[in-house]
Amino acid sequence: MNISVERTDKAIVIKLPLSTKNSDVEQILNYFEYINLAEHSEATQPQIDALAKEVNQQWWENNKHRFGDKEGFEDVK
Repeated sequence: MNISVERTDKAIVIKLPLSTKNSDVEQILNYFEYINLAEHSEATQPQIDALAKEVNQQWWENNKHRFGDKEGFEDVK
């Protein structure tokens, strides 16, 4: 992927090829949003770790059925 970055007097411009998938662009934008939110957060690292653990547990409960027929997940209930 050929990415270019330009700095102007008003902005930093990031150019991606038109062939870039929308899902990839969305992930990049989500990452920038995450960085911005994290800069202004007053949450402590233990609070962040606890939230991440909770989110991961909820995701697994909602999605483990998708892995039932995959090798290595035979014991998932």
